[in-house]
Amino acid sequence: MPALTFRSSTKSVLPVWQIEAYCAFMGSSYHQFCPVAKAMELLDERWTMLIIRELLLGSRHFNDLRRGVPKMSPSLLSKRLHDLTRAGIVERRHDGHEVEYRLTAAGKELRAVVENLGAWGMRWIGRIGDEDLDPKLLMWDLHRHVDAALVPPGRTVVSFRFMDVPAKIGNWWLVITAEEVDVCDFDPGYDVAVSVTGTLRRMVEIWRGDLGWPAAIRSGSIQLEGPERLRRAVPKWFPPSPFAQVPRSPVDITAL
Repeated sequence: MPALTFRSSTKSVLPVWQIEAYCAFMGSSYHQFCPVAKAMELLDERWTMLIIRELLLGSRHFNDLRRGVPKMSPSLLSKRLHDLTRAGIVERRHDGHEVEYRLTAAGKELRAVVENLGAWGMRWIGRIGDEDLDPKLLMWDLHRHVDAALVPPGRTVVSFRFMDVPAKIGNWWLVITAEEVDVCDFDPGYDVAVSVTGTLRRMVEIWRGDLGWPAAIRSGSIQLEGPERLRRAVPKWFPPSPFAQVPRSPVDITAL
């Protein structure tokens, strides 16, 4: 095993009360002095790293966090946020009548961990099962990565129809303006600029970088309807996942 190199930092040292809170709310102990073991006592609780991922991606409010982990129950999300706050990983703030959640210095230091986990998963785990395909998460990911600078000024609406899932979760609209991008699972009532129709799996493959827009359109697995200049521009509006450029291993470890 190659030697591990670590960089020390004193910027995120927690105050005593937060360390005590961490000890009180961490998961089952491994009873090891190894710092990896101590970190995992807190971080290996189910959903915890995905909540941190959402906070790193900019979600601040409870409902936004829920949309990034749509299969997590609200009560469990509330509990995890409470535990992470008490442990000094998350800070709870009041913004007027709303509550915001933000990462502390200790939480922000997990960015490299999340990024490396994502790169590792993309490189070594290629198989995506049908049970992994979630239109709610896909649309939330697409909405927060829209390149609004390339979208025409004013309001632009793009509809998505996924043919391989029930209609109640297969129809979506993104309402794009210079200020924000809204995700709708109901018709917002605006004129649609471009319609995207295809299977959820193919759209997930485009998002992950496993399949390019041109190949998907040529094969007919993704169809675009709308003015030609807008159809041509759609791939630029929706860049792929930040992990899309990770080189894939020729070996999928889940297939061994």
